[in-house]
Amino acid sequence: MAGEHVAVIGGGTMGAGIAHAFLLAGSPVTLVEVDQDAAAAGRARVAVSLTKAAARDKLPSGLTPEAMLASLLTVPSLDDLPRDAALVVEAVPEDAELKRRVLRVAQEALPDADLATNTSSLSVTDLAAALPRPDRFCGMHFFNPVPASALVEVVRHDGLADDVLARALARVERLGLTPVTVRDAPGFASSRLGVAVGLEAIRMLEDGVATAEDIDTAMRLGYRWPMGPLRLTDLVGLDVRLSIAEYLAERLGPRFEPPRLLRSMVAEGKLGRKTGAGFYTWEE
Repeated sequence: MAGEHVAVIGGGTMGAGIAHAFLLAGSPVTLVEVDQDAAAAGRARVAVSLTKAAARDKLPSGLTPEAMLASLLTVPSLDDLPRDAALVVEAVPEDAELKRRVLRVAQEALPDADLATNTSSLSVTDLAAALPRPDRFCGMHFFNPVPASALVEVVRHDGLADDVLARALARVERLGLTPVTVRDAPGFASSRLGVAVGLEAIRMLEDGVATAEDIDTAMRLGYRWPMGPLRLTDLVGLDVRLSIAEYLAERLGPRFEPPRLLRSMVAEGKLGRKTGAGFYTWEE
């Protein structure tokens, strides 16, 4: 698999991070976006990510960000998918119909490539049902920020071919990350548990049990979490967490019903770090 061509559809935060990871592993990467401006923005995100990695001595010995960017091609349309890609990773927003449409186009264009979705919560089984070759399709749930993460959830559905699953696990290991295999279920393992804790932390804040800082400190020092659930919610985005919670509540019941505080903050535009305000104030 070393050096295989990888296509990443979607050049946002997650797509750029996934592209970064495969570039580090020695793969040429084509980043697919919807137009020239979006493609340029996606390339810029990867460039910034590689520059930050270089400052932390996280690039392969002797390579510069500029040298690594030479292996990145950005294109403005799904019509430009590379015909020699061995793997296509979809990383568009968490909209089931959008993902179905993009995945179907990708598999029709590249029927012999392995295909993966980076969804953090949507049903991989439902997405697979829209594809002509569901056996070549699985979930590869990367975590944000991808370059600093250590885990990828590989999500299997009942129709997944064993060799495709094996290649997905091997690819994750080639990236220097640890794969875990989970059966397709709402929220998989990580999102289901992470959202449950995050929602309870928001309810505790809503009830005045403790401040956001103290709730987070309790989890960092008491349970050795690298960061608390409320700061993590700010990093993920309150709107993203709300969307996942609504989906899990629909599938798994009222224990995932979003707290009023979460709904009101999203309605006010307090989405976390990306807007400068959430449970914390962000100056970046």
